[in-house]
Amino acid sequence: MDWEQLNNRLFLAINAGAGKNQAVDGAARLVASYLPLAFIGVLIYLWLRPEPERRRAALHAGYAASLALGINLVITLTYFHPRPFMEGLGRELIRHAPETSFPSDHTTFMLAIASSLLCRRETRWWGILLFPLGFTGGLARVFCGVHFPFDLVGSLVVGTVTATALWLARGRLKPLDGAVSRLLGRLTPRRLRPADGP
Repeated sequence: MDWEQLNNRLFLAINAGAGKNQAVDGAARLVASYLPLAFIGVLIYLWLRPEPERRRAALHAGYAASLALGINLVITLTYFHPRPFMEGLGRELIRHAPETSFPSDHTTFMLAIASSLLCRRETRWWGILLFPLGFTGGLARVFCGVHFPFDLVGSLVVGTVTATALWLARGRLKPLDGAVSRLLGRLTPRRLRPADGP
């Protein structure tokens, strides 16, 4: 069995329950589509905390997610892999444009944030909570028929490597931290602004 056959078989096994229970389908659609909003909510919460290290963690997690999505864009411009429904596989619960599937942007976004928070002692528990949630969100997208399992593997690699690289380079990010903090400070309602910068 080659890698493509394995990818297809794993997809069909995960997607097999799609369309059989309205409650399960609805929950899967909700998780697959909107779980990233919870991750954004966590970053906003950390940014509004008074502790500078937590605000810096929110900034760096945002950097990691943005850079990881940029890397995904480069991958999609150089490598094309069809989505399951483009090959007539499984049942599609979410409408999606017929475009390349590898890697999953949703999953990359979530795992990059979770991995970044895992790198810091101050936010490690957030990372421990969010990492499995991010992977669950990816599995929900496989269940809904818009991604293959190996798309999640690609997201895992891109998200974790990007977050780790930025953690190792954190000392060089201080000028960027200051600039982004000032911008976000202007966008934050006055009564919610942190007393000092990250």
